Amino acid sequence: MAYKSLKGFSGWGQLGILLLFIGVGFILAAIAQLIITLKMLPAGVSPMSSPDVILKLMLAPENIGLARLLQVISTFLLLFIPAVAFTFITIGKKYFWLGFNKYIHIYQVVLASVIIFFAGIAAGPLEDITKSLVAHFPAFNAHALHLEEVYNQQALALSNLKSWPEFIIAIFIMAFFPAMFEEVFFRGTLQNLFVRWWKNPMAAILVTAIIFSLIHMSVYLFLSRALLGFVLGMLYQQSKNIWVNIFAHFLNNFLALASIFYTIHTKGKVNMEDVDPNYNWWISMAALAILIVAFWLFNKVSLQNRARINAKENVLIAAQNPFGSIANSEQQ
Repeated sequence: MAYKSLKGFSGWGQLGILLLFIGVGFILAAIAQLIITLKMLPAGVSPMSSPDVILKLMLAPENIGLARLLQVISTFLLLFIPAVAFTFITIGKKYFWLGFNKYIHIYQVVLASVIIFFAGIAAGPLEDITKSLVAHFPAFNAHALHLEEVYNQQALALSNLKSWPEFIIAIFIMAFFPAMFEEVFFRGTLQNLFVRWWKNPMAAILVTAIIFSLIHMSVYLFLSRALLGFVLGMLYQQSKNIWVNIFAHFLNNFLALASIFYTIHTKGKVNMEDVDPNYNWWISMAALAILIVAFWLFNKVSLQNRARINAKENVLIAAQNPFGSIANSEQQ
């Protein structure tokens, strides 16, 4: 039987609806950016100035607060709102379908912390591998270098935290909210859609991880972020609880933010190499081995909660679609 959601939408139909909401989110984010940019512009500077001029204005010290606010608003409009609207229309008006549920155990949180920490170490050599491959294509390498410079400039400006109050606010704006919005969209929505539609969790995790990496617009870190996306996808597949993913993603963001804050207050300045240290290949291989063991343990401690989530899912399906076929309902 062809896959359909609880509201009767096919896989392609759901993908089209999701893309439509992403388009609307993009328009709303563009409007928000225009409004906030106008507040930043000094007299005599047109909002139609070159992107480089606008970027410099946004990253000026006096505008950093507004730039940080714009970042969280844009992510909210581009990812979180489309995810919620899509889910409510195609499946049902319950946040449960996005992975929000109470079935979480402290062991899951601890193991997720271990997994995300060692995933960062395991991903270390991937940046050097990517750089060596891209170096064979000079034109592409120049473009990749430009993207990296722009990203580093934005990241360092937004992370230029000079006081503890700034750091505490940044924990929410730059670490927690982006983690929540991205996880709800990529794991709670996109990966969920692919898993139900394709009935192939591994393919769904891989494709979602690739898309997750692509939207971060970094060539050199593409493989590293794809690995992070894969790890987060596996965490969600085994836990079925988006809070586990939000915590793990938040921890990853927090560690980077804390590293920047610490470096600023000890060295006076920071560059991204201080935030993303390189590890020897044998350290990364050891981290990969730890990852495998940690995932085995994580899956084991998640079995009971996953069974409870599946049971509640079946109850909701039966209540919402009592006359639907079992074969079709099981895909939800």
